[in-house]
Amino acid sequence: MANSERTRTPARAHLRENAQIAARLRSYADLLEKQGDDGFRVRAYHAAADRIEDMNLSLRGIYNAGGIKALVALPTIGDGIAAAIVEILTTGRWTQLERLRGETTPERVFQTVPGIGPVLAERFATHLDAQTLEELEALLHDPKMSVPGLGRRRRRAILAALADRLDPIRLARRGTQAQDNAPSVSLLLDADALFRKQAAAGSLRKIAPRRFNPEGKAWLPILHLRRGDWYLTLLYSNTARADDLGMTKDWVVAFYHHKDAPEAQCTIVTQKRGPLAGKRVVRGRENECMSHYANTGAAADASA
Repeated sequence: MANSERTRTPARAHLRENAQIAARLRSYADLLEKQGDDGFRVRAYHAAADRIEDMNLSLRGIYNAGGIKALVALPTIGDGIAAAIVEILTTGRWTQLERLRGETTPERVFQTVPGIGPVLAERFATHLDAQTLEELEALLHDPKMSVPGLGRRRRRAILAALADRLDPIRLARRGTQAQDNAPSVSLLLDADALFRKQAAAGSLRKIAPRRFNPEGKAWLPILHLRRGDWYLTLLYSNTARADDLGMTKDWVVAFYHHKDAPEAQCTIVTQKRGPLAGKRVVRGRENECMSHYANTGAAADASA
């Protein structure tokens, strides 16, 4: 009897973990629906949750044995949901769900990486103005970038931990075509204009962000969009730097993914100087924005 009990206990633990992951996927689907998503992603996450709850095999065991490809091979589990499962398995958290709940901040995300405590996470967010793990990784690879309290050995250890975290997501993204890795600037700028118009009209659903919101008010508007096979979520940038500069309602963060690929993001701002001054641009894609405005004669600016 004792031997039988020892055999069943790990299996029960695995099923409990599967059930916990399914519950998070279902919570995400419910929030998408509540916040006005068109329904496709809602159905996809509910289907994945149902499938996981019916499984007798451990998701953790499947991932440990075959990596993210083994998860993607499961019915109803695409690249994006597989990446979410990996994040939950490896960190115990899921950034996308926390975002819809208004709980996520760069500091909280950074602290999920081994070697990063509260003080260093705050310095990364304010001193480096890093907002995502991908941005943090790129900044730490720059030998000219220095942060108080970050020596060479610790930097190498954090970069190794970041690679362990991000490599499965990068592997999943390689399954999509190169042209599908990011939406066109035209699509992003149109989505940005729609978000700002509806936010100004007060017609969008709002969430209560944890950051800079001691009273817990639901003030941060959120918009979910589908454009062809692109899925987007747009919010104002509720970051320390945006708050310090008074740009919270100018900087818009767009989270996007193509079909069932993992999520990525960009920031859309009003350009302050140069030939695009006064126009909305996608950070890091200014040259494409220049071509967009030249080719379309568009005049999207901060008043759009």
